[in-house]
Amino acid sequence: MLDALRGIAPGDELLILTWLDRADRDVLVVHPRGDTSRPAAGVFTTRSPHRPNPIGLHRVEVAELDGRRIKVRNLEALDGTPIIDVKPVLSSEISER
Repeated sequence: MLDALRGIAPGDELLILTWLDRADRDVLVVHPRGDTSRPAAGVFTTRSPHRPNPIGLHRVEVAELDGRRIKVRNLEALDGTPIIDVKPVLSSEISER
């Protein structure tokens, strides 16, 4: 996969898709952020990891490249969460990527 990282540089914004492998796939309604003082809501209107198809979407910034590792900022995932795919954030300008 090292060739697939070619062209990624510090400062780039990426979308990381993850498989929320510890999610409960049977949960359809939650209290947002686990706060029981808030009304229950359907998981599709929340950021709950518990959902029928637990795919996480994370917008991150590349902080550093270290060999085969990419260090990023703002990733909301537990250590060891499987990564499904990495995509560039497309700007409103036409890009050659």
